[in-house]
Amino acid sequence: MTLPEAIEIMTSEIASVLSDAVSSMYLYGSVAVGDFRFGWSDIDILVLTNKEMTKQQAERLLLLRQFLTEKYEDCTFFRAFEGAIVAEDVFFLGKTGKVVYWGTSGQRFADSYRLRSFSLLELLESGILLRGKDVRGRMLRPSYAQLCEETRQHMYAARRHGNSVGWVLDICRGLYTVRTGMVTSKTRAGEWALQEEVCPDVEVLQRAVMIRKDPLKHSKEDWIVDNAIIQRFADVLERNLPNR
Repeated sequence: MTLPEAIEIMTSEIASVLSDAVSSMYLYGSVAVGDFRFGWSDIDILVLTNKEMTKQQAERLLLLRQFLTEKYEDCTFFRAFEGAIVAEDVFFLGKTGKVVYWGTSGQRFADSYRLRSFSLLELLESGILLRGKDVRGRMLRPSYAQLCEETRQHMYAARRHGNSVGWVLDICRGLYTVRTGMVTSKTRAGEWALQEEVCPDVEVLQRAVMIRKDPLKHSKEDWIVDNAIIQRFADVLERNLPNR
């Protein structure tokens, strides 16, 4: 099964469960910008409804990824879907209500939901409308200050936990945003940092980009980066961040 086929099956299943409640359905992130890498990337999706889901609908949607993975045993794309199914009033007005959230570590119910600044900008700039009406005109573009603050927080996380090439590309992506005010894919961010000669360790960044382009060809050991190297990349980013 191809990725477009998996996306069509997932969106059709969601629409079937929600019936006439679907308002808008978006695809954004790496798939939308042509940077999806199986074995690394997620399939980011946002579903907005025009009314609150029933308890039965929410329960079916919560486990939909597992259901489709079991139904289509030859397809491993379904487990990569991440995002939320949320009512418009909850998403736009900050009200509370039933939210189905799919994440990397599992799924859960929530009573509120908002997109982080990077994800929101990705949705606004390159998101793909899969179903329903386009309501991005109601979404507020995140400010440069918000993007920088989110970058700063991610930098702190990289300093604490960074031990793989993924963190290297995340830092390069943050640096790109701080320098340009825009967002880009992880692959492009790594290539940009190499071209601009702003990385403190060319060999490590070249390895990160190579692994990003074909993750399944590399062992877990190939992904490992000493935290001291992550600190040096974070130092470059911190020097470029504006003062609060």
